[in-house]
Amino acid sequence: MRSMLYIVTFLAVIAAAFWAYHENYKTQAALGEAQQLRGQIADARARLAVLNAEWAYLNRPDRLRDLVDVNFDRLGLMPLQPEQFGRVDQIAYPRPPRLDITDPVDVTSAGADE
Repeated sequence: MRSMLYIVTFLAVIAAAFWAYHENYKTQAALGEAQQLRGQIADARARLAVLNAEWAYLNRPDRLRDLVDVNFDRLGLMPLQPEQFGRVDQIAYPRPPRLDITDPVDVTSAGADE
């Protein structure tokens, strides 16, 4: 009878150890997923901060003046005040030169001569 009690006790201890190991494994997996989600949230917040900084830079009212100051010599721009235009897309750019084509070129036979 005692040997039967020892066997049942031994099996109960083994079952409890297996259950504790299984619960510990599930807990570690959940903690790993939580850490991965924290990393993704931190990356998303960093990207959002960069986008917000870029958006704030692009929405500055004096940005057009800065662009003119930087590119004045290179592009030959005349002094321009941002107050002259409501938005950047309203700036009047010079029209491209008109090209008059007198003799149309046949592109299908251009490669056949070679």
